[in-house]
Amino acid sequence: MKPLILTKAQARKIILHAAGLSQRAPFGKGREAVYKLIDHLGFVQIDANYVVERAHHHAIASRVPDYKLEWLNELQADGRIFEFFTSDAGYIPMHDFHFSLSVKEGFLSNRKPLTQAEINLMNRVLDRIAREGPLTVKDFENDRLEASSGWWDWRPSKIALERLYLDGRLMVTRGKDFQKVYDLPMNIIPDDIDTAKPTPEAFARYIIRRSLQSLGIAYVKEMAWRARRVKGHLVKTELEKLVAEGEVCPVVIEGLKTSPLYMLPAYKNKKIQLSDDAFILSPFDVLNVFRHRLRDFFDFDYQIECFVPEAKRKYGYFSLPVLVGDTFVARMDSKTDRKQQVLTIHNLHFEPLKLSKPMIDKIIDAIQTFVKFNQCRDIIIKKSNNKQYLKAIRDGF
Repeated sequence: MKPLILTKAQARKIILHAAGLSQRAPFGKGREAVYKLIDHLGFVQIDANYVVERAHHHAIASRVPDYKLEWLNELQADGRIFEFFTSDAGYIPMHDFHFSLSVKEGFLSNRKPLTQAEINLMNRVLDRIAREGPLTVKDFENDRLEASSGWWDWRPSKIALERLYLDGRLMVTRGKDFQKVYDLPMNIIPDDIDTAKPTPEAFARYIIRRSLQSLGIAYVKEMAWRARRVKGHLVKTELEKLVAEGEVCPVVIEGLKTSPLYMLPAYKNKKIQLSDDAFILSPFDVLNVFRHRLRDFFDFDYQIECFVPEAKRKYGYFSLPVLVGDTFVARMDSKTDRKQQVLTIHNLHFEPLKLSKPMIDKIIDAIQTFVKFNQCRDIIIKKSNNKQYLKAIRDGF
């Protein structure tokens, strides 16, 4: 198939539409909109960082204006979504459950041989949950033999629970305190859900279709990233077949020399209108997780700096990208004081762009919305690299 040639501006529209960010509230409002969003993206990444509201809630609130935090737990309790891994942990539509079995098989086949003591512990943990029902790690005695040596130094029962979760013998929900609650799959999966493991080829095609639906335009490496728990090069092989069958379209971006790019043919003649709204986005938003995409399509060099040593940070510990229309205009390093109900912006760093008054007004609206989303009443902006824009924003509150 001959590649479709697009301008960067056309590519950005497709990418933003696929990400659910071309318009305000593209999936409507209410709890059903949350499900429609997750079903469209196929995967909403979970992250535990709590400097501001957690990433999965943040990503949903960016697209569902009246979002309530409890809706995720309610959708999971209703058996409509579940939590598991693709590239990372995230919420997935329950009707995609059988594809998670390929990932679970990957975890199991890549696992190092276990000792008999480890196997016995896993069996005891599994037996107890079968007898007593859903349990958290706190329900198991502290079986640590030595003092903890760090963040990921889990005690034996926690390791056993996670192994059982990753190989599919347990599933998880979340309590109000965000702690995992482990349970048997039979207690979580609805009776009408397909639980037959797909063929490797079917799994690869699922990954390709899901990736293109949420990314809009993608490289092979981005699609393969979601299948990285599974060995082999089936994604590339099946992608070539889908192109030959006309289900996937190769793409070339004018003025951009890159590896091959692909998209779904539905975007060939699709008219996309951008709202020019402002969005304050999570670093773990589907739009932001691949740094090279931001550079290639948006000319935005972004890195989340909570993983960078403090002395080397340029913009702050948890800097949030600010998007207006199809342009990243700023980074907002923020932190929530939940007791005082104050959102502090430690650094509001603007890109070297000229912003109009309507754009500034939209940024003000987005910040005010973000303050409310984080259940705060007040806001403090400590510094910015642009005094003119900072004054206009402060005057707008």
